[in-house]
Amino acid sequence: MSDQAFHTEQDYRHYLQWLADMPRYFQQNIDNMRAGLKRGFTLPQITLQGRDATAASVANATAADNIFFRPFTKMPDTIPAPVQAELKAAGLKAMSDYVIPAHQQVLTFLRQEYIPGAVKSLAAYDLPNGKAFYKSQIEKYTTLDLSAEQIHQIGLDEVAKIRERMHQIMQQVGFKGDLKAFLDFLRTDPQFYVKTPQALLDRAAWIAKEFDAVAGDWFGRLPRRRFAIVPVPDDLAPFYTGGRGGPGIYLVNTYNLPSRPLYSLPALTLHESAPGHAFQMPLAAENKELPEFRRNYYISAYGEGWALYCEKLGEEMGIYHTPYEIFGMLSYQMWRAARLVVDTGIHAKGWSRKQAQDFMLDNTALSVHEVTTEVDRYIAWPGQALSYYLGEMDIEKNRAKAAKALGSKFDIRNFHDTVLQLGSVPMKVLDARIEQFIKDGGPSPYQD
Repeated sequence: MSDQAFHTEQDYRHYLQWLADMPRYFQQNIDNMRAGLKRGFTLPQITLQGRDATAASVANATAADNIFFRPFTKMPDTIPAPVQAELKAAGLKAMSDYVIPAHQQVLTFLRQEYIPGAVKSLAAYDLPNGKAFYKSQIEKYTTLDLSAEQIHQIGLDEVAKIRERMHQIMQQVGFKGDLKAFLDFLRTDPQFYVKTPQALLDRAAWIAKEFDAVAGDWFGRLPRRRFAIVPVPDDLAPFYTGGRGGPGIYLVNTYNLPSRPLYSLPALTLHESAPGHAFQMPLAAENKELPEFRRNYYISAYGEGWALYCEKLGEEMGIYHTPYEIFGMLSYQMWRAARLVVDTGIHAKGWSRKQAQDFMLDNTALSVHEVTTEVDRYIAWPGQALSYYLGEMDIEKNRAKAAKALGSKFDIRNFHDTVLQLGSVPMKVLDARIEQFIKDGGPSPYQD
């Protein structure tokens, strides 16, 4: 809940209306979840353990200490004092009348009905009409015409390629042992970890500024909007990914610091901040030549494919300074390639939770904590994890095609600007746009 979103009295009036609508919104979702319980279409029970904590943190807080009251604790001086007092009183009443009761209701529902009654199976295939459901999820998240079996094989092939380069890095640093031993070394050696949350935030900020130094060499147009680097909120952090980015923000997870390796931080930062999500999304939103839905919509294969492509681009941009940081990038590439295997394995091939965790632990440098939270995410969100690597592969395919066709006329800045100028689109739309880019001779998409 960002205080920065509230600048005027009207902002607070709108916020009060939003808070008053919370019970209706929660009730409709509870009704929908009850319908899912009735027909056996729920999230897998194993992924719901502990997920009531966020609702509990709101339901059990006093009105004045509630996270939803936070915007009222520091108000702009431009709002007259009597109006501030009125708004704060209305905010406290909204906590007591709407916010806390709504969260108490959903907390009771989760603990007494939904979590105990959720399905035990992990697989999307086991849900009602499960095979058709999983096929639709693949189409939704990848925007490609691929079967679960095809994706599983692509994943196995890509894992093998990345594993080969990982062995080259191991030789470069003189490590004696197999990949599993090297991954154990990376997970446990103190040199790769910080002692304080602020130290992790500081390092992330430094990496983001390193990109700023070379941005003009790789992009012709930069977004106007800046982004903040902030820690993931405490009540979300234990179940949250390592980081997440978007317009105006790069969230860094500072929970359980021994699971937040420095060698992975450059890749994470390029993915979530700039030139990844906190760069791509504002560029789309600021492009007034696009229709509204293209400026604000998000297609996972495009957005996550772009962000993963940015991780690999970091090597060309000179962001990785040690073999360990390059290995961190490779591990993140491996993580997304392994998702192709694990997601399809869980939902279409009968894999167990442990089987999925072991595959991730054997092939990536992710910590045990991260592997646990990630596998539970794939179990709960069928198909979404497939979008990253398949989207990246499509962007790389288009770049190679354009570079080969244009030869000396190929300008990487124009290519990147052309990809980003589209807004979020299905990969087939991107393919068609790059075909036109090649026919036109590779120009900048902007006529400044």
